[in-house]
Amino acid sequence: MRLIVGLGNPGRRYRGTRHNLGREVVDLLSSAHRIPLSEEEGWSEIGRGSIGGHRLLLARPGTYMNVVGTAVADLRRRHRLRADQILVAVDDLDLAVGAVRIRESGGHGGHNGLRSIIDSLATTQFVRLRLGIGRPPEGVDPADYVLDRPTAEERTLLDVAVSRAAEGAALWAVGEIEAAMRLCNPRPAGESP
Repeated sequence: MRLIVGLGNPGRRYRGTRHNLGREVVDLLSSAHRIPLSEEEGWSEIGRGSIGGHRLLLARPGTYMNVVGTAVADLRRRHRLRADQILVAVDDLDLAVGAVRIRESGGHGGHNGLRSIIDSLATTQFVRLRLGIGRPPEGVDPADYVLDRPTAEERTLLDVAVSRAAEGAALWAVGEIEAAMRLCNPRPAGESP
C-alpha cells in the first residue's frame, strides 16, 4: 500500500488557490484512475484503489495547512505505513510557475505544511512532489500570495504541471521512482534526453 496526500486548505474559499495545487493532483488521480474520494477517515477524505495492480490510498486532509501533519500521521498509523510509502503533493514558492520536482526526502523549505508533517512523523524520509508557484511580486506578502488565485497565464502553466505531477505520482505508486524523476525533474543543461 502507498499513500498519496494532496496538501491544501479545506473549503470553497481556498479552491483554485496556489496553496491547493497538491489537492488538485489528488483530485486528478482520483478521476483518472477511478478512485473516488468517498470515505472519511480521521481528518481526511480518502479513496482506496489501485494503479497497475498496486494498492493505493489517496487522501485530501480536512485540516488547515499548518496542522496537516496530524492528519498524515493518523493515516500512517491506521495503515501501518513506512514514511517512504508516503508521497506528499505540495505547492512551492521557490520553484518557477509550472515547474515540477520529485524528491525522496528533504527539509520543509519554509513550507508550513511540510514542517507540520515532518514534526508529526518525526522524519524527513517521505517523498515530496513539489509544484512551482513562483515568488510573489515585490511588496506582496507570501502568505497572501499563496492564498490567492493564479493569473490566467499562470493557470495554464499550472494545469500542465498538475497533469505532469499526477503522471509522476502514478509512476511512483507502481514503484517506478526513477521514471517519475525522469518525467518530473528537469535534466541538467547539455544532457541528452
